[in-house]
Amino acid sequence: MPSWLQILLLVLAIYIAISIALYYLQDYFLFKPEKLPKDFQFYYENQETMEYNLETRDGAIINGVRFLPKGESRGIVLYLKGNSKSIKGWGKFAVDFTRHNYNVIMVDYRGFGKSTGRRSQKAIKRDLQLVYDTIKENTTEDRMIVYGRSLGSGFAAKLASMNNPKMLVLDAPYYSLTKVTGRYMPFMPLSILIKYPLPTYKWLKYVRCPIHIIHGTNDKLIPYKTSVKLSQVNPQYTRLHTIIGGGHKNLNTFESYHKILGEIINSEQQDIDLSTTSIHVVHSSKKTKEQA
Repeated sequence: MPSWLQILLLVLAIYIAISIALYYLQDYFLFKPEKLPKDFQFYYENQETMEYNLETRDGAIINGVRFLPKGESRGIVLYLKGNSKSIKGWGKFAVDFTRHNYNVIMVDYRGFGKSTGRRSQKAIKRDLQLVYDTIKENTTEDRMIVYGRSLGSGFAAKLASMNNPKMLVLDAPYYSLTKVTGRYMPFMPLSILIKYPLPTYKWLKYVRCPIHIIHGTNDKLIPYKTSVKLSQVNPQYTRLHTIIGGGHKNLNTFESYHKILGEIINSEQQDIDLSTTSIHVVHSSKKTKEQA
């Protein structure tokens, strides 16, 4: 056998081995869960909470915590967290909404915290729809805000595309998870291998509520340009909010983030009579004969 053919077969074998490993190990690289014992007691300083468990149709348990505001409730925020830890740690961000008198519901995905069940993109989407439907039993959708952070942004977009919440807020979202992983493995057939493609851009096309995207300009994991691109998917409903200097994990340390978040969740959508605006005025740099 010619040496060049041996080298080619070796390279091909290595490529196939890497592809197989990527397929079976991607859950390990994508999800960084923190598991909690069943008797773990959630506690957050200066926060009043209630714990819930929902049983899914396949017998899994989805564990969640409700954070209660001090004053009269203005609505509910369904907060879909990132890919690491559990709501034990993520719960500290609930204060950013309860201080505006919003209830906050946080849940752990399958295999995180106290939640059980075999994880898959389809199963997580189904679980979150169950959570959404359960919330709807006690309130109306015009009082519900879906907030997706990083990994949770894709699932949040899917929920909003299938329902009619008051608004959708995406914090450091990705265009699709296939695109994110493609930055690090550009030569792999990711469209075939990725079990969690999470095509946020596809789902955003079908959202019919206000969409607010928050992203930092110094995000190294999911570049800011990703949100610029996402904001063009459904521009009629979308506003992009920029945190100058913000990274992927530190937006909460910027005063501008809290100002923007407050403006978003406290605002009411207003219809604009475009006939009274300058929308049809064309600004030209060319001088007309009368101006010359």
